Amino acid sequence: MPFRYYLYISDAKVDMMLAQIDPGWGRKRVTEFSFGLKMLGARHSVESAGTERVARLERVVRHLEDHGDLGDVDEAGQYVYGVLPMQWGPVGNSGTVYFGGRSDRTIVGLGGSTGHVLGAQQAANPERHQMSGSMTPMMLAQLAALAVGDTVLPDALTTVVQANAVLRGPVQNVEFVAKRLVCGPCPYPELYPAGDMAVLLGSPLYAALAE
Repeated sequence: MPFRYYLYISDAKVDMMLAQIDPGWGRKRVTEFSFGLKMLGARHSVESAGTERVARLERVVRHLEDHGDLGDVDEAGQYVYGVLPMQWGPVGNSGTVYFGGRSDRTIVGLGGSTGHVLGAQQAANPERHQMSGSMTPMMLAQLAALAVGDTVLPDALTTVVQANAVLRGPVQNVEFVAKRLVCGPCPYPELYPAGDMAVLLGSPLYAALAE
């Protein structure tokens, strides 16, 4: 993978998938990591933790590219790769971070836990249990509140369209690989008379700034 400026890496998804793709990976990397700590000390421990995180992600993405159902935003597989102009940020204090954008044919929303945003601070009370912001019911409830100040909307596709419409902030080119959660025709076809428009909701494995 080329150099990337990562915004978001979902360690939970990556570790779950890596355990199924390559069960021996964890044992091998733990041995290498432990040896590195003994040889190079505490400074290396911080550097190795970041390197290890990206190495796990790259292993999973390579597997999806070679063997997985990896599509693009207009022809989504179980997983989706894309590079789009997007707006993004936290959804209130919900623990959800949301990326919204669109291609010529698809309105895209990606939601996950703010805990996976690089540089995010951990909650003040780490023992407080909270549903992950990447879980579809939690994500949709928070996006509904963002869109119309309510927690109930007719369906997920409507929620994504309305949430994207109220996003604010700068537009940045974002590269991502995401797990497809919901995909279907846009519930507002009258807004796009030039052709069919689809809506895609996913949860990212990673998101990175793209030039």
